[in-house]
Order: sequence, then structure tokens, then C-alpha cells
Amino acid sequence: MNKIENLEKIAAQVRRDIIRMVHAAQSGHPGGSLGCADLITALFFEVLQTSPETFSVPGKGEDMFFISNGHLTPVLYSVMARRGFFPIEELATFRQISSRLQGHPTASKHLPGIRVSSGSLGQGISIAIGAALAKKNNGDEHLIYVLTGDGELQEGQPWEAFMFAGAKQVDNLIAIVDYNKKQIDGPTDEVLSLGNLKAKFEAFDWKVIEMDGNNMGEVIEGLQKAKSDSGKGMPVVILMKTEMGMGIDFMMGTHKWHGTPPNDEQTKIALNQLPVTLADF
Repeated sequence: MNKIENLEKIAAQVRRDIIRMVHAAQSGHPGGSLGCADLITALFFEVLQTSPETFSVPGKGEDMFFISNGHLTPVLYSVMARRGFFPIEELATFRQISSRLQGHPTASKHLPGIRVSSGSLGQGISIAIGAALAKKNNGDEHLIYVLTGDGELQEGQPWEAFMFAGAKQVDNLIAIVDYNKKQIDGPTDEVLSLGNLKAKFEAFDWKVIEMDGNNMGEVIEGLQKAKSDSGKGMPVVILMKTEMGMGIDFMMGTHKWHGTPPNDEQTKIALNQLPVTLADF
């Protein structure tokens, strides 16, 4: 089995985890989590220079990852557990009272792999820029990665942050936009069109990369290109086209599964479409 096939195998099991976690809790956000399963798998199992053994909250001497669209915890928790940051069995506690696996990442729970609480949309880019500048000041050449949803970019704070990062040449920063063109209230073009995102980022002095976020080969290629383009005087952004609900036929092509859990019958149908490639928790 080659590298891409192995990553696809992990991502397939992660999608099963997502469905089972959200169904058990009867709350959570399956749509975007399913769409980002390939990316988060590739980051933690192939790209990020970090590990459960080296992880620390300050992040000295390792790459750091921040998730701005913090409602995508089903995919984040699944991948981190599969990577060994905490026991896989703990996924069964998702969104339960007193669980470390809250609906949004919660720093106060001291869950390995989580540095900041997130989910107040629009703030993650600013946090990532601060971490990137700290690394520069400390002479640490590792990179900062941040995932943001496209719906977040309808807010003002990200654009002030993007303008700052470009103007100040924060070139150890890689931002990834989950460009599925859907949000909780409908298509982004109908809620508030984002226009030509590539042209906007280029106007703010960012290096732009585009990739298919549901093609593991393209994901690895895009992330590696982003790494190679870092350190050259410009922050890097990846416009990652994904399908909300990827892998489940009745969840794809609609925004309705942004934050809706499947019922028992829908869960059965969904799991029948996803192979068991590792082991269920």
C-alpha cells in the first residue's frame, strides 16, 4: 500500500467516526467535517512536523495547527485520536457533559493537541498570525497552519488580519480556506457572495494555491507546494474546494447537513456507504 492509499484508508475510517460521533450525541456538525476529512488526515499523518510526543501548548520547535471553524471538531477529534493524541475510545464521549471532547475545542479541558478555544468564527486567522510572529521572534523556523471556513470570510476581522499578514510579510503562515461554498443558512453566494477570492488574496499580497480538497493526491501536492512557497516574503493561502458531506450521497450537494445529526436510519445508510478500513471505536 502506497502513501496516498494509506492516507485514504485513514480518512475513510475518520468519516465513519464522524457519523457515529454526531449520531450518538445527536448534535454536532457532520457536513463540513466530512468535507475536510482528507485535509486533516493529510496534515496530521503526513505534513505537520508535530506528534503526540512533541506536542506542547507553546509549540516551540514544532509546527502548529489552529482550526478557526471550530465546529468541525468531529473530524479534528477523530484524526487526533487516530494519530495517538488521546485514546480512540474517548471519541464515544463526544459532546457529553464533562467530556474533554466538547462541541468546539476547549483549551480549559487540556486535551492534547488543542492550544486555544475556537469557534467564535473569524478569529482563527488573527490567532495564527500571532503565533507566526512569535515563532519569527523566537527564531523558530517551523510553520503555522490554520483552517478557516469560507462563510467566516464574510466577516471583517479576517480581512483586517489578511491585510496585516500580507503587509508585514508573515511568510511562515499557511492559511487553508474550506471553499465548499455552503454555510448554515445556504449557499455562500446567496447569503453574502465572496466574489473572486483568488483575486482578493492576491491583492492583499498573499501567494494563492488552489486544490481539490477531496482528492488525497492533490491535497498532499498542494500542502507540499505551500510549504515550499513559505519563507519567501508572502503568506500562503490554499483555496481548497471541498464537498460538504463528502462520502455520503444524501448529504452531498446541500447545506442542510452543516449542523444536523443523522437519525438512526440515516446513520445506517451512511455507514453502509463507508468502508471499515481500521476499526470502529
